[in-house]
Amino acid sequence: MTASIPNPEALHPLPGHDRVVLLRPLVADPRIEVGEYTYYDDPDGATDFERRNVLYGYGPERLVIGKYCAIAAGTRFLMAGAAHPAMGVSTFPFTMFGGSWTERTLDLVTGMPSRGDTVLGNDVWIGYQALIMPGVRIGDGAVVAAGAVVTADVEPYAVVGGNPARPIRRRYEDADIQRLLRAAWWDWPVGLVTEHLRTIMAGTPAEIERIAKEVAA
Repeated sequence: MTASIPNPEALHPLPGHDRVVLLRPLVADPRIEVGEYTYYDDPDGATDFERRNVLYGYGPERLVIGKYCAIAAGTRFLMAGAAHPAMGVSTFPFTMFGGSWTERTLDLVTGMPSRGDTVLGNDVWIGYQALIMPGVRIGDGAVVAAGAVVTADVEPYAVVGGNPARPIRRRYEDADIQRLLRAAWWDWPVGLVTEHLRTIMAGTPAEIERIAKEVAA
């Protein structure tokens, strides 16, 4: 069975389809952390993800993406470096131009508050050309609609869309969401995931919970 399981370290997991890349073996920036099997699909340069899709990553803030996430073409992650000073009358970034402008203002910029790391959970689906703003946290199992501008945290298993993104619906009720979060199928060994793929794709939270309990017993 192991030979037929996709290799999580293969840059292009689908032979002949270079538009799909697994991000874990692609990214080199230590500030970007990606879990196994998370992929990015883009017909126009998928391997340029770090340059074209993670923008303004000038500071220490990280982009953390979980396992088994699906990220559509054109998704952009704006990092904290995109922020302009807004403590006074001008938002112009004088500091970035060097010389006396930098010397006179560097402390203002370095003292600006940061929204922190941007974090995607596991099994998150990001739709076409979505924009994720700095410091946002998107919970496990969430879905972000195409073109959404995500400015605030997204709850696990929520579906959000619009500009700014707002909740559209929840995929499951609270009790079922808690079942799924406890089961955390994305942390199962890949062999176990493979064995129960049909249940993961088409089953119920109760069935996922049952499998997790059987494995733990």
